Amino acid sequence: MDVSVNYWAVLLAAVSSMVVGSIWYANGVFGNTWSKLAHVDMTKKVSGGQMATMLGLTFVASLVTAYVLAHVTFLSNQFFANSYMQDALSTAFWLWLGFTAARILTHDLFEGRRKKLTLLTWGNELVTIMVMGLIIGLMGA
Repeated sequence: MDVSVNYWAVLLAAVSSMVVGSIWYANGVFGNTWSKLAHVDMTKKVSGGQMATMLGLTFVASLVTAYVLAHVTFLSNQFFANSYMQDALSTAFWLWLGFTAARILTHDLFEGRRKKLTLLTWGNELVTIMVMGLIIGLMGA
């Protein structure tokens, strides 16, 4: 079986990840809370090169996530044969729960992170992957 992936959907889903993150972690939303809980000094200057590296690697990671989501959504749709949207959103949720949420919990428990920080991270990741699933579902294979 050939797996059909819409690369435009993957690209837009990756961009959406950056948009969700920039809104989620904005000072007026959850940025102040996150920086306090994660002990991140928001006043610390980051060089242009460091920022470019962080954003570039984050975008590459988002592309990988979006591609895997699109790939598994196609397989899910072939198996379940629901609407592409339904299979994209359910796939996004189950991948988030089984891989992202479970792994974040494991790391946060052993790192002694506060429950609020774990919940904040879970929320960001859930919204991110569901928006990706929405885009992939809308644009199809």
